[in-house]
Amino acid sequence: MAEPTQAIDAAQVRRRFARAAQTYAAASPLEAEIGTRMLERLAYVRAAPRRILDAGAGPAREAQALRARYPGAALVTLDVSHAMLHAGRRRRHWREWLPGARRTLPIVGDFARMPLANACVDLLWSNMALHWTAAPEAALREFARVLAPSGLLMFSTLGPDTLKELREAAGATQVHSFMDMHDIGDALVAAGFAAPVMDAEFVTLTYADPEGLLADLRRSGQTSARVDRPRGLRGRRFLEQLRAALVAQAGGGRITATFEVVYGHAWKGEKRRSEDGRAVIRTDALRHKIR
Repeated sequence: MAEPTQAIDAAQVRRRFARAAQTYAAASPLEAEIGTRMLERLAYVRAAPRRILDAGAGPAREAQALRARYPGAALVTLDVSHAMLHAGRRRRHWREWLPGARRTLPIVGDFARMPLANACVDLLWSNMALHWTAAPEAALREFARVLAPSGLLMFSTLGPDTLKELREAAGATQVHSFMDMHDIGDALVAAGFAAPVMDAEFVTLTYADPEGLLADLRRSGQTSARVDRPRGLRGRRFLEQLRAALVAQAGGGRITATFEVVYGHAWKGEKRRSEDGRAVIRTDALRHKIR
């Protein structure tokens, strides 16, 4: 049974990603690989977006590939960390420097309150970022708000079996909690998305020692930001106990870290209510009923 999703300290998320801006790319191979797999999936989707939003872009790792695939599209990268967006500037596609070319627009903002107009993007891309928002349901409603009618949402996030080895060794409050895939699907429908497609896979990373795993999590800013996490510095005794528990789990082999990767895509559904809450009825459907 999955642990109930715990509240996230949004300020702590911002601080940790700001500190990790310069080391994130080298310490987050999983996010890079999942971004590549998402791009492969996108190749099978018929879409010709004019405006793209990369939500939770971090250092904009996939921005160059999105720019190359849709060279005529305007691209906005959004992240809670200004330092992360600044680190991504060097990743800009060479075409952006040509005279008259469209350039990537970086914006600092929170998923749950994006500083963007209604229906302003045609493709919303979000790689391994949704689980860092303090209000995922509100974030999905925001995704629906900024997407144009029939716009495409394509995202990845993490499921509840992520880092189960570390959770067992260190205790639940030491590890981020993650939303179940089926709950995400329900939240997508509630937010106004049509027929979401969800699937998941398990990816295992291995390390020579516990220090390698803990260093990657720290250098990528991905340590626990739960509101109920222990505060203050952890002593040497705790770290020694954690190391011993991880080594014992490995049984003499390499340290393992499991990640439950959840993929989803959905199209923004037709609007059923106006801004003032009145129901919207399609006239062609009404004519069909009259006949």
